Amino acid sequence: MAQPTVGILHPGSMGAAVAACAVANAAEVLWCAAGRSTASAARAEQFGLTPVPTLRELLDRSDIVISLCPPAAAEDLARDVAQHRFTGVYVEANAINPERAQRIAALLGPDATVVDGGLVGSPPVGGKTPTLYLSGPDDATERIEALFAGTDVRTAVLGTEVGKASALKLAYASFQKTSRVLVALAVGMAREHGVDQALLEVAARRTDSYLSEPGYIAKTASRAWRWGPELDEAADALAAAGLPAEMLRAAASTLARWNDAKDAQELTLTDALDRLAQP
Repeated sequence: MAQPTVGILHPGSMGAAVAACAVANAAEVLWCAAGRSTASAARAEQFGLTPVPTLRELLDRSDIVISLCPPAAAEDLARDVAQHRFTGVYVEANAINPERAQRIAALLGPDATVVDGGLVGSPPVGGKTPTLYLSGPDDATERIEALFAGTDVRTAVLGTEVGKASALKLAYASFQKTSRVLVALAVGMAREHGVDQALLEVAARRTDSYLSEPGYIAKTASRAWRWGPELDEAADALAAAGLPAEMLRAAASTLARWNDAKDAQELTLTDALDRLAQP
């Protein structure tokens, strides 16, 4: 099969690095210079991307288009593409929820074939190897796998249903990114009382990610009746230190959904998750 021509919308720090990996297996990788910043132009030049003056030219020449933009702009960008009746493979690789991914698929169909994509990891530079999770029609996901074969962008197919890749991306992001914010709050509270170094020493004794311990969710549910008030107390301490307390208030409210599981020793993971899903 001939190498495809690929269009990238748009070459931000992640988009440009991903596009640079695609260069290895593409005839050409295009980007649209219209309205882009000098920083975007510099990245595109650095990574060997070919500029074109208009979106129409990019779409007319591209077999595959990869959309990597701020999440808020994803649907507007897809509408622009739909107006030109693009007929290739459109990789919706933005951090958007599954429902939005499905709306974009409907918007671009039946002209284009939409592949849902979710990038997990840092931009593929300096030895970093993110994974691009894919879901969509088999023939289209196979083309994207071939595009990144042998590059620093790994691929994994989750199935044929648009929305699965987006769901995985946001499920992981909800933990990873919130965890970073929680670290800032915890260290900020400890610093206010001069115990930040002691906190870090406590943390150094346990380095595993809680996300790798889903079995602990049931234990969390059984202890929620006392953990919730504890977090309310922590929220009060944050507020007293001038730090935002809303995140811990929300966590306490979430734990309250498990109040009727007080000290339940036989609670299973499935039971705990089912209870969490009920208001």
